[in-house]
Amino acid sequence: MSPEAARRVFLLLTVTRWFPVGLVVSVTTLLPIERGLSVGQTLSLASVGGVVVFLLELPTSGTADALGRKPVLVLAAAAQVVGAGLFSLAHTFAAFAVSGLVMGIFRALDSGPLESWFVDLVHRTHPGADVDRTLSKQSAVLGVSIALGALVSGGLVWWHPVRAWSALTLPYVVYTGLAVVHLVVLATVLREPRTVPGARGLERAVASARQAPGVVVDGLRLVRGNRVLRTLILVEVPWSVAMVVFESLMPVRLGEVLASDSRAGALMGPVAAAGWAVFAGGAGLAGLASRRFGVARTALAARVLNGLGAVWMGLTLGPAALVAAYLVTYGLHGSGGPVYNTLLHREAHARNRTTVLSIASMLGFAAFAVGSPVLGWTAQGISTPVAMVIGGAFSVLGAVCFVPALRKERQMRADGEVVASV
Repeated sequence: MSPEAARRVFLLLTVTRWFPVGLVVSVTTLLPIERGLSVGQTLSLASVGGVVVFLLELPTSGTADALGRKPVLVLAAAAQVVGAGLFSLAHTFAAFAVSGLVMGIFRALDSGPLESWFVDLVHRTHPGADVDRTLSKQSAVLGVSIALGALVSGGLVWWHPVRAWSALTLPYVVYTGLAVVHLVVLATVLREPRTVPGARGLERAVASARQAPGVVVDGLRLVRGNRVLRTLILVEVPWSVAMVVFESLMPVRLGEVLASDSRAGALMGPVAAAGWAVFAGGAGLAGLASRRFGVARTALAARVLNGLGAVWMGLTLGPAALVAAYLVTYGLHGSGGPVYNTLLHREAHARNRTTVLSIASMLGFAAFAVGSPVLGWTAQGISTPVAMVIGGAFSVLGAVCFVPALRKERQMRADGEVVASV
């Protein structure tokens, strides 16, 4: 497959993967609360999926690097269908926790293989090329997809055609159906060469399983011996804590200022749609800024400003100011992702690319798993604004983790090294 054809598949699967997510971004926190869980319990559910991802990220990424990206992605898509269905039916903490466990398996399997598949195809014809432009475009497509999904979600909540259900339930039912569509499209359009030449079926799976531990060890050695990569991966900790603020606490805070979870659920649809639209805009601007100011400098600025935006969200008093702060923060969130991943790809290799992405993701999910209940119980015991300010302030500290990458990029420029950008 040519890089151009791979880019089209990459963007198509981004749409089918993330549009359904847009349907539930505004109700994932509100639905359990409506069904009787407390704010602390609801945010503690995130720790279930986070722990599962932490435990499975490296084994699944090593399998993807050794066996191939497609089998792992197909299994991930199937797990998404099961997890979404379980969440839509859950009414107790235990039932929601089971759904969180399955969704954790999905996220561990889904973390990295598609992006690695695309980057490896690019590097076959453009060895060592940066992929910041395509990743910026992909993030923009992701943002637009989620924005449209969130807009549809708000319409579904407002419409409420099935009176036997809560208004917040229908978006999750539709999400489950579209997860099935993603599974079918993925199995149809994604193609890749065999990782083990000449092997078929069970032989290939066995041979790849034998390689997976070695791939994981290789990735861990790379992180241990590479200071730039090691500090970049640590960025995930403060960044994930900030995500608790603008993803999980935002609907809770909006429900507080509006004095109604249902009104917050209906309003969060268009608000989240606008948020993901500016996310897409931020991702597009990141591609332009990285060529003007450098990839590392752009990534650092985006992360610091994103954390300050989360602090701003906690300091606002009314719904209009809260929504404005949320939109700015989410735009900065979108601008940080593509350039951050580009820095990771600079340090990784084809044999361990998914493993490197998964190590970063694993640490991020672990931080989210710890940060969610901490900030959730802080919101319940003190106040939601205090929890938001604490999370945003902690995120700003992640700036120091970009310093080695920034120094390396400066040295590359001083040495006259030119890296192609795709």
